[in-house]
Amino acid sequence: MTTLAEALENEVRRAELWEPLDERRVRCFACGHCCPVFEGQSGVCKVRFNRNGILWAPWGYVQSIQCDPVEKKPFFHVRPGATALSFGMLGCDLHCAYCQNWVTSQAIRDPGAIASWRRVTPTQLVDAAKRSGAEIIVSTYNEPLITAEWSAAIFREAKAAGLITGFVSNGNATPQVLEYLRPCLDLYKVDLKSFDDRRYRDLGGRLQPILDSIRLIYEIGFWLEVVTLIVPGFNDSDEELKSIASFLAGISRDIPWHITAFHPDYKMTGPPATPAATLRRAARIGAGEGLRHVYVGNLPLEAGDLENTRCPGCGFTLIERRGFRVLQNRLAQSEACPRCGERIAGRWLPVQEAVHPLR
Repeated sequence: MTTLAEALENEVRRAELWEPLDERRVRCFACGHCCPVFEGQSGVCKVRFNRNGILWAPWGYVQSIQCDPVEKKPFFHVRPGATALSFGMLGCDLHCAYCQNWVTSQAIRDPGAIASWRRVTPTQLVDAAKRSGAEIIVSTYNEPLITAEWSAAIFREAKAAGLITGFVSNGNATPQVLEYLRPCLDLYKVDLKSFDDRRYRDLGGRLQPILDSIRLIYEIGFWLEVVTLIVPGFNDSDEELKSIASFLAGISRDIPWHITAFHPDYKMTGPPATPAATLRRAARIGAGEGLRHVYVGNLPLEAGDLENTRCPGCGFTLIERRGFRVLQNRLAQSEACPRCGERIAGRWLPVQEAVHPLR
């Protein structure tokens, strides 16, 4: 019987993000592992592999396609209320025990994850986005860095059609892949899972490449928002939350930080769901470190006004939200607060009207 990994070996194209090392190995630059891949073997992600001295990468299929509010990604400072067409493939370079998309991300590692896929072209995906009224197309559900060449092919067509493009990623990038994506990628959401390298190694990665990537994502000019899923006993101490907030504020106080609630999932069923009080505490810490836009997520009935966007200058409510619904948008015609005139960092207006975000 053909395994999933064997079947996916046919859904590939020659990769672009690599270099030869010697007669037996190539180096992959799609993610921060920078795997030296031996002939006949795959990288950590399990989907990029060396065949006859050439690195091959996933191509021409999707596992999931769905239209969501852009707030669900979450991007809170991008076209409030807009529809985003989301697509995902298979595989990941990490193996988080609490992954909520484990059926797709861990499909090749975990025999309990049963996932199918279907062939599709970039044109078909862009046409689907246009038919659905989507303004944004996002690579998500699994780790998009490991399928960067395929995403770039889709995004080039999407940009030509006037769509905004985005990544929902763990942020374990390299300078090479970010430079490769620069011409066709607009938005980048990073899951900053912890500020403890030991914790990151438990998840299959390292902290420093994620921190370096966040800095570079911002410097390149992608619109950046950061999410931290708060897991009780894992990353919810005041010290760790303060470290995350201080790090982000040191890059830009205007980076939106989303603090979201954990619920037991996949292999991490021991910790309890994150209480609302923990998220409110984290929000206070973020504001105390100077971040101007801190949001609470996954608890819409208990978040109070912490889902709303407020002017950091005068406190006026600019975007009012409940869960993924936008109830009121006072930035629909301008990128400035209508009360005090302060510019609000983000991508608020349609592509043809938007100006460069605050830097």
